[in-house]
Amino acid sequence: MKKAGVLVCLLAGIAMAGTKSFNVTLAEPSIVAGTELKPGDYTFRLEDQKLIIKHGREVTEASVKVENTDTKFSSTKVTYDDSDGKYKLQEICVGGTHMKLVVGGAASSESSSSQ
Repeated sequence: MKKAGVLVCLLAGIAMAGTKSFNVTLAEPSIVAGTELKPGDYTFRLEDQKLIIKHGREVTEASVKVENTDTKFSSTKVTYDDSDGKYKLQEICVGGTHMKLVVGGAASSESSSSQ
């Protein structure tokens, strides 16, 4: 019986490991994969090596490299490259985890509407 409980927990952990979701508040207009995101609250969802960013009906996708660190991050931290005067999202350290996401370039942006 104990083995079955461990197996169920293990399978649930594996299912959750594929998709991770967290919220980020962007204080500045931020460029992600060529798309400018306005300041505000966003939901970020990680699916394999792709980051899906939702704000209302707007959806933006960016490729990311997932890195695990030795240190657990106490809060979510966003790092920018602002060398050309624009805030380009570079890294996201996800609060409560050891996970750092390095944002790549290739992505797409779309806006969905209901009719």
